[in-house]
Amino acid sequence: MTEIGYVHRLHAGAPGRPILIVLHGTGGDENQFFDFARQLLPEATVLAPRGDVSEHGAARFFRRSGEGVYDMADLSRATEKMATYVKAFAEEYRASRILGLGFSNGANILANVVIEKGIFDAAVLMHPLIPFQPETQSTLVGRKVLVTAGQRDPIAPTGMTEALSAHLTGRGAEVRTVWHPGGHEIAPLEINAVREFLGDY
Repeated sequence: MTEIGYVHRLHAGAPGRPILIVLHGTGGDENQFFDFARQLLPEATVLAPRGDVSEHGAARFFRRSGEGVYDMADLSRATEKMATYVKAFAEEYRASRILGLGFSNGANILANVVIEKGIFDAAVLMHPLIPFQPETQSTLVGRKVLVTAGQRDPIAPTGMTEALSAHLTGRGAEVRTVWHPGGHEIAPLEINAVREFLGDY
């Protein structure tokens, strides 16, 4: 198919099964969650893009000027690009559902695509940070979101995590939030929650 903008890894699953998009955190790459995704949904198509922005050599999906200070124009660009990319692959592989999993910066671009475009039937947002009030108010009824976070996360404060969950809930999404007592690292209970959440697909 025509390349539409990301270096990626792809496992082509069975037609009529879901597609699972996995999005790495800052400094990660297309390998970070690829094998985990394959284990979660063995029959699904798994697509793992690498962020197209470099921050001092660390791959990201959109630019920022500081911790928690986003380049909003670039976030808008990245959201449009990711939405087009996901829809094209989902159509090509005849996916029954579009699922997403993102960590940190990957969770942020995934969250913004959900907020602005819908598209995803279900999304896992691991340690997301949306440090602004989204303007979009279209319905998200029928979409399911799992948010996982650390109660002592210095990068994604609890208040912002709660605000994001409340925003998504207010727009009709079915949201579950799972906390662990640590920081920005991924804890085993998060992995268990992800397995349970995506096990329905």
